Amino acid sequence: MRILFAEDDRQLRTSIARGLREASYVLELAVNGPLALALAETRRFDAIILDILLPGMSGIQVCHAIREHGDRVPILMLTALDSVDQRIAGLDAGADDYLTKPFDFGELLARLRALVRRHSDTLAPQLSVGDLVIDTGRHVVRRNDREITLTAKEFAFLLYLARNTGHVVSRSDLMAHVWEDTRNTYSNIIDVYASRLRRKIDDGEDIALFHTVRGTGFLLDAPTPTVNKTGATRARKSVTRRVP
Repeated sequence: MRILFAEDDRQLRTSIARGLREASYVLELAVNGPLALALAETRRFDAIILDILLPGMSGIQVCHAIREHGDRVPILMLTALDSVDQRIAGLDAGADDYLTKPFDFGELLARLRALVRRHSDTLAPQLSVGDLVIDTGRHVVRRNDREITLTAKEFAFLLYLARNTGHVVSRSDLMAHVWEDTRNTYSNIIDVYASRLRRKIDDGEDIALFHTVRGTGFLLDAPTPTVNKTGATRARKSVTRRVP
């Protein structure tokens, strides 16, 4: 899940960003209103968290501009002003919810999850690719009767592939969504994590789900069942795909 978080208070921004990353969210940070709007207009996010009192351009103005462009991304407003007028102004500008400072971080996570659930492109509580099952809420991964233990980054890597099942995910997309880095596309860290995931997911299994597409990226996919002459259905074993 990719989140835009706009907050000018450095201490609060650092604290919340750390917690969101530990919860496996991928973040883009903005310290003022114009930067928040520029990021919202040029990149895709699953949700946006906006402080109301941003320098240069208020969170309400940013929210209004985002909605004017037709973007329906979920927006959560943060405010230190516990006034009805401010809350109404934020909601009228197009915000989906608000949270008054100070707040409990657990409540922020709960409101964020609720916002994303209400949108049609939200993550399902459970994703399945063949016999691989990913519980997106509890961060539990199983294949058949085997539970697979993953680190936070491995889970984020796998989840991004699962959300794009059947489609090749490029290295640049992985770096941007999992490592928040748009520059080091050829970093070998991708290959290190890909190798770990392949071992954890496919070792000991008859059918491979994790595939490397040489020169392009990575693919999570289950083989298409085929029917033999007797009418019995069997799975065609997958192989690593190569691009010349």
